[in-house]
Amino acid sequence: MWLKLFFLLLYFLVLFILARFFEAIVWYETGFFATQLVDPVALSFKKLKTILECRGLGYSGLLEKKDVRELVEKSGDLMEGELYSALKEEEASESVSSTNFSGEMHFYELVEDTKDGIWLVQVIANDRSPLMGRVHWEKMVKKVSRFGIRTGTFNCSSDPRYCRRRGWVRSTLIMSVPQTSTSKGKVMLKEYGGRKIETEHIFKWITAHAASRIKTIFKSEHLKEEWNKSYQYRVKIYLFAKLDQPPAFFSALSVKFTGRVEFIFVNVENWDNKSHIAEMGIYKTPSYILRTPEGIYRYGNNTGEFISLRAMDSFLRSLQPEVNDLFVLSLVLVNLMAWMDLFITQGATIKRFVVLISTLGTYNSLLIISWLPVLGFLQLPYLDSFYEYSLKLFRYSNTTALASWVRADWIFYSSHPALFLSTYLAHGLLIDYFEKKRRHNNNSDEVNANNLEWLSSLWDWYTSYLFHPITSFQRFPFESDWDEDPDLFLERLAFPDLWLHPLIPTDYIKNLPMWRFKCAGGHSEEEMMELSQSESESDSECKDASRSGRAVAEDEQSALQSPCEGEPSCNGETCSCAKARSYGSQSSTEDTEPDWSVWPAGMLHCTECVVCLENFRNGCLLMGLPCGHVFHQNCIVMWLAGGQHCCPVCRWASYKKKKPYPRQQLLSNHSPS
Repeated sequence: MWLKLFFLLLYFLVLFILARFFEAIVWYETGFFATQLVDPVALSFKKLKTILECRGLGYSGLLEKKDVRELVEKSGDLMEGELYSALKEEEASESVSSTNFSGEMHFYELVEDTKDGIWLVQVIANDRSPLMGRVHWEKMVKKVSRFGIRTGTFNCSSDPRYCRRRGWVRSTLIMSVPQTSTSKGKVMLKEYGGRKIETEHIFKWITAHAASRIKTIFKSEHLKEEWNKSYQYRVKIYLFAKLDQPPAFFSALSVKFTGRVEFIFVNVENWDNKSHIAEMGIYKTPSYILRTPEGIYRYGNNTGEFISLRAMDSFLRSLQPEVNDLFVLSLVLVNLMAWMDLFITQGATIKRFVVLISTLGTYNSLLIISWLPVLGFLQLPYLDSFYEYSLKLFRYSNTTALASWVRADWIFYSSHPALFLSTYLAHGLLIDYFEKKRRHNNNSDEVNANNLEWLSSLWDWYTSYLFHPITSFQRFPFESDWDEDPDLFLERLAFPDLWLHPLIPTDYIKNLPMWRFKCAGGHSEEEMMELSQSESESDSECKDASRSGRAVAEDEQSALQSPCEGEPSCNGETCSCAKARSYGSQSSTEDTEPDWSVWPAGMLHCTECVVCLENFRNGCLLMGLPCGHVFHQNCIVMWLAGGQHCCPVCRWASYKKKKPYPRQQLLSNHSPS
């Protein structure tokens, strides 16, 4: 998990650097940055109208370029980034979908039960033609959809009873707007009563009703009174401008952030004395001022803070997020991190996707389970102060220059999803390349496994898990009551073929104790190095087996039960090794004994391997089984890997723990003679 998190953070860093690289290219080719101001005088009449369309200002009665330019200047400063985005949005002729309502319940669920959005619905009466034709309606849908206004069509022929109850006897337009300024308030339906059905007139009617929800101030005395009101946790955004009504994007945001942010429009068109706003620190109009308990923030001074719906929406979301916003963000991050498994996992293609599906299910399940107590935690009444302090932290961190860079990059990559996906894929392929190279250097066999081999190994593991769960999930030594469970024995008797040919994975071998044989009066360091070099070839054959070679912890039981009656045991001649003995081709002093202190607790003391019938040499690698018998590591690994999962001496299962017997008996057998 931490590796995937590291790769995800690295990917975000790459995106940040890549965005700065694109800005440098644009600056080199055009000579300006996205935050550079644009003089509206230098723009054409068409570009000026495009800017007004994106800001939501009507220009139906303005025929000269001068009037249009002044309207643009009155609504706010124009930056190169906003101009570029507006032109690109105008060129992209994407078709916007509109909802067709099937009846009363469908209309109620989407329109009347929606408390934080605006709807525009065209009602078609029985045996009547629609108020707006298909071409004009499509144009209207495209115009209002850029401000988050949803559209739909209700044909009374599908539910004439509901239309009669509503009084819709003729074709008309219905607009739904939240009635109160509180979150989840009532919704009121307004019917268009105008005679003109041009798009501009209808749009002006929509913006007028949306702007009626915004508190409007015309006098300086009212502004001073509103400004000095003490709201401990209330966040307000002021628009100081010489306009008849606020832009449509400002009104649409007031509906979207109902209950979170208060929108106030200050009309300074007829103000002769502007000393009041100068005392507040506002020296020019138009200005977008965010007033928080922490202070005043001037919107538009940092990167990406354009006068548009999308830019201001991301800005306000970062300052006053909802719980749903945080959940969606965590969901995106968790899934991006889970998809890294597709590139980190090596081997067969089917294996990659199986691991990916497993990771996606696990991560999303854990995310949902983790959010449930958080939601319950936030509902507690005495945690309001904690919630407000969390919002204060959000406001402090998201009004910095770095946060503005992150918001600008988010808007850029979200408007270019193909670039985002391609960079994610390129980043994943680089991870796959370096991970494959690293595992090749470690001689990992899973890199070269094909789909058929991996499916076969998966089936072997699955069947082994059904009949030998201990060997698949528990490390040696382990504590389990499964060995005494008679149900496993009865289940195995029901499948004689599985009883005769058990499928036991060899992953338990790596957990068996392993150490080197030493003499109490051992050889010199040079001789030991020669011995270790001579055994390197035999050790390389067992790389898939254990590499740890650690001894069992000192607090483990140091004695094992004696072999069953009738089984061979280590007598004094072969196991005590109290007398002098020759180790290997070199002779030692006559009274040299093995160094039993390096032997793991519970291992029976002996000096001969019963598999190859050779004595243990000084420095050779040994491995012990749960029963306590000791062998050459190479010999016993070959024995176990051949499918004989039992001790060569006592036939005890090599993957099962054996209960110890009293310590006194073992000590008496191991006492030197």
